[in-house]
Amino acid sequence: MKRVKSLSIFQEACQRMPGGVSSPVRACKGLDMTPLIIERAKGSTLFDVDGNRYTDYCTSFGALIVGHAHPEVVKSTISQIHKGSSFGATAEEEVLLAKKILQHMPSMDKLRFVSSGTESTMTALRLARAYTGKDVIIKFTGHYHGHSDALLVKAGSGVLGINPTSSSKGVPSSWIHSTLSLPFNDLVTCQSILRARDDIAAVILEPIAANQGLIPANVDFIQMLREETDKKGIILIFDEVITGFRLGLGGAQELYHIKPDLTCLGKIIGGGFPAAAFGGKKALMDQLAPLGEVYQAGTLSGNPVAMSAGLKTLELLETPDCYETLAYQTTLITEALREKINQEKVDIEVIQAGSMFALSLKTEGSSSFEPLSLKQYHYLFHQFFNHSIYLSPSPYEVNFVSLAHTEPDIHQMLEVIRRLEFKLF
Repeated sequence: MKRVKSLSIFQEACQRMPGGVSSPVRACKGLDMTPLIIERAKGSTLFDVDGNRYTDYCTSFGALIVGHAHPEVVKSTISQIHKGSSFGATAEEEVLLAKKILQHMPSMDKLRFVSSGTESTMTALRLARAYTGKDVIIKFTGHYHGHSDALLVKAGSGVLGINPTSSSKGVPSSWIHSTLSLPFNDLVTCQSILRARDDIAAVILEPIAANQGLIPANVDFIQMLREETDKKGIILIFDEVITGFRLGLGGAQELYHIKPDLTCLGKIIGGGFPAAAFGGKKALMDQLAPLGEVYQAGTLSGNPVAMSAGLKTLELLETPDCYETLAYQTTLITEALREKINQEKVDIEVIQAGSMFALSLKTEGSSSFEPLSLKQYHYLFHQFFNHSIYLSPSPYEVNFVSLAHTEPDIHQMLEVIRRLEFKLF
């Protein structure tokens, strides 16, 4: 396919923006290609500036669960834009979306809207430290919670290839020392540390890790976390920026039957616009200014356009059987991948959680993840890309099915899977 205009725009972008992108993973590092330069998108399809079209399984890294430019979401947001795009004051849409989220996630009495997942997790940690009077945070190796200093320690997503300890230069050593990164799903190690230390403010995790491939928490592990944190008054934080409203209306916490103290949300609740939130029990949330002494603010927090898009998206997700449809379509893809991999006798594992799926090398145990090498992922990614299918552009990221993916889309995917070659494996 010809991508002449894409290359020209990207070359100009590189002169004006670091790496030519506004977020590192978009640079398609290691894929030996010009990143996508998108002109428009509709449903399950991306259209680049050269007129090429791609069936999209990245879906803005999971944010677009109802697809691109869904007519009802578009109508709702245009209606709001005519009223005003930002007020710097409260709008009714904030209250309506908050009510909708709290209805489906009973672990939260109250929530606060922010503009990004990074803001959400960063402020949740500040709140946990203030509430407990302690400083140390436990996170898990490979879990990505945004790019705030305290959480860029052995993080996942696009930072995995930068540095194995502090995942970014510019993070003070004092932050590294106050953040413990433990092996995920290692019940014995984590339990012993929780029992031995009295300086822990919070434990934060992705209940289904989705930034280092796809690794669900073991049930006994996550139950242990709830029990041990309860005993010591440690704040348990679920980062559901990806899993919130992706696996079901109640998120991963509903699947695990666990109520965290704080929940961080993003992506889907903005309906394709920048929006995120964190929430929990009243006693915790009332520590925030203006009621308490924990400060957080944002000019565009609760932006009415984003709130309108998120509210309409959640209403669409309340349609009966929509999550069953998402899981069914995803299962068609993962079963076809497993069948092909078994035929080829290669050591690749296909992992699925609801409408998310990922590939990894086979490993022993549930706490480890071995990504495909960049060469291997490059090889597989381009077999899909050359047939106009766009997967997430990194071996660490996962792929997503949306409600906009049609039967012909899935058939196209299955045909490409049947033709896959594994010469580098």
